[in-house]
Amino acid sequence: MWADEAALDAVGRRLDEWESSFADRAARARTLSTRVQALTGNAHSPDRTVEVTVDSTGLLVDLRLDEQVRQHSAAQTARQVLATTRAAQADLMRRITAATNETLGDDDPAAAAIVDSYRRRLLPAASPRRDHRADPGTAGGDRPGHAAAADRGAPDAGR
Repeated sequence: MWADEAALDAVGRRLDEWESSFADRAARARTLSTRVQALTGNAHSPDRTVEVTVDSTGLLVDLRLDEQVRQHSAAQTARQVLATTRAAQADLMRRITAATNETLGDDDPAAAAIVDSYRRRLLPAASPRRDHRADPGTAGGDRPGHAAAADRGAPDAGR
């Protein structure tokens, strides 16, 4: 089948390089998975009465309310908690993007796909592919009677 040994050796080297690149990509994927699982996102409200931490999936894992929240209405506190949670998720998204790009590289198509996947899950209002039929009216600031974050002062993401 092979005309000469040199061609066969070249094919063998290419297969070895291919196998090595797969092993390298798998190692980087494991490293990224470990890094992302350890990440959290943090934010606090502009008046610092609400502080939120979300885990690597974007779920709320810590909520701290300053005693000054007692001076606010329950509705205002609820809006602050929701807005601050969204800001913590945005902080998490920034951290995931940085970890992914550092681990896989900015120009890696897999990195772009991973970041896009997290973006769709963590920041659904910013995603153009969101299916509003499945969850009508839950895009936060898009609901009637709810001011957008920019209208009431967006929370600050923490580190």
